[in-house]
Amino acid sequence: MDEPREHLLRIFEHLIRLKTECSCGIYSECCLSDITIKQIAYLKIIDEHPDITFSQLAEITKNSKPTITGMIHKLSRMDCVYREPCPHDGRISYIRLTEKGAMVARAEQQALMQVIDRLISALDEQEIALLIAILNKVR
Repeated sequence: MDEPREHLLRIFEHLIRLKTECSCGIYSECCLSDITIKQIAYLKIIDEHPDITFSQLAEITKNSKPTITGMIHKLSRMDCVYREPCPHDGRISYIRLTEKGAMVARAEQQALMQVIDRLISALDEQEIALLIAILNKVR
């Protein structure tokens, strides 16, 4: 590997490691250091769909209703979600995030914001503008 690529590799590895540390810190703060990627994915989907039902979650994730029920039961025991009955139809329950669940669902974005804050604090305005211009070229 040539020198610029190796240098960029080390820089990006460092940035990814920082983001991972920040994410893990958020999970630990929520007492969920052993949460799985799949569980986090479910929480993200629930976060993106405020009035999601069990059937809708099953459809989105391409899983059976019993699978969804099991996952929601686990997430409920972890204090990440709760069921809210539909006021108009007692047969339907919405899946809602608790404060803890919302924190976990948004942990990756929060971790990225922490990394960005570190970048901003280490750079002056001109360097920030240059970094933005360079990164915009990589789209």
